[in-house]
Amino acid sequence: MSHVIVVGGGAAGMLASIMAARNGNKVTLFEKNEKLGKKLYITGKGRCNITNASDMDVLFDNVMSNKKFLYSCFYTFTNTDMIDLLESLGLKTKVERGNRVFPQSDKSNDVIQTLHKEMLRLGVAIHFNSTVKELVTKEGAFAGVRLQHDKKVIAGDSVIIATGGLSYPVTGSTGDGFEFAKDMGHTIKPCSPSLVPFNIKESYYRELQGLSLRNVSIEVKDGKKKIYDNFGEMLFTHFGVSGPLILSASSYVAKYKKQTDLSLIIDLKPALSFDQLDQRILRDFTEFCNKQFKNSLDQLLPKKLIPIIIMLSEIDENKKVNLITKEERHKLVKAIKEFTFTINGLRSYNEAIITKGGVAVNEINPSTMESKLISNVYFAGEVLDLDALTGGFNLQIAWSTAYAAGSAIY
Repeated sequence: MSHVIVVGGGAAGMLASIMAARNGNKVTLFEKNEKLGKKLYITGKGRCNITNASDMDVLFDNVMSNKKFLYSCFYTFTNTDMIDLLESLGLKTKVERGNRVFPQSDKSNDVIQTLHKEMLRLGVAIHFNSTVKELVTKEGAFAGVRLQHDKKVIAGDSVIIATGGLSYPVTGSTGDGFEFAKDMGHTIKPCSPSLVPFNIKESYYRELQGLSLRNVSIEVKDGKKKIYDNFGEMLFTHFGVSGPLILSASSYVAKYKKQTDLSLIIDLKPALSFDQLDQRILRDFTEFCNKQFKNSLDQLLPKKLIPIIIMLSEIDENKKVNLITKEERHKLVKAIKEFTFTINGLRSYNEAIITKGGVAVNEINPSTMESKLISNVYFAGEVLDLDALTGGFNLQIAWSTAYAAGSAIY
């Protein structure tokens, strides 16, 4: 029986400790917070998007960094395996739009409590409010951890580092694992916030605050070069834009060398071509021929958008609809199909769902998550240079890497 120490009680740390304990090991977990799963608690707007139920090729398509590294662990412990594990422990799940998997209760706390209960059943010793200061190694192998509060060294045979990245630092993700890895000679790939909202330069986004747009398409461009395009939902906020479309776009912007002064182009009516939209507007104008322009767009656009689109179209808001020229109408179509903003940069780690970058995966065994540099040191979850788009894919990375690490130790 080995003594396995797990550093971090988030998604990866909890599952890794369960698998290590199921292998007959003595497991001790150190968590710097007062409870487990603090970041997991707020995922999926408090509902916890556990994984994604799509086929494996879809999972790989949604991984942004080092997808080849994940082949072994993704196939060894799949999305279906994770769902089955939770169901076997009594947690009912459901599949929603986009194949996103949630607990049937819509409560992330139920996921945490299910894993916590299994950890206790298996005898995992959990130490809360316990920050690990450093890892102790001896002759190229793990020997123990030194705690911050009393500088005491706890001896162990193996360690699983599941400390997360830098995103949502209030939940305890403050980059500790990067420091441990660096001290052991590991390379840390440059880190940046990802799955994060955008700041916008134009001031009129403030008038749109709270407006949610569905079924729109966006493009992010650097001049004429397209960086990202997709279709879905987005939201205007007090600082700029957010929502699923924007968060996914941020993964592409985060790895792009230039992160400011990019164009965000929103097509408010992607189902209609330029000519089709023009014909639709022409029909509305025929119906409202005696109205002022500002009172003619209620059937076409949300109320908050109308003053902004009117401004961008450069048509006098008081002009009678029957006096609007073909050229002016085309300007209106362009304003709707190419509703453009300037990206001022990404928001901070405080609002980032995940961290892009981390421990270089070429220094990690992809089957076991063990360090190739120091024996009996394993990594799991966001501390590794692995990230994906929204939709449950990042949590599947956490589960699969944690399973690999915990299962590899006997």
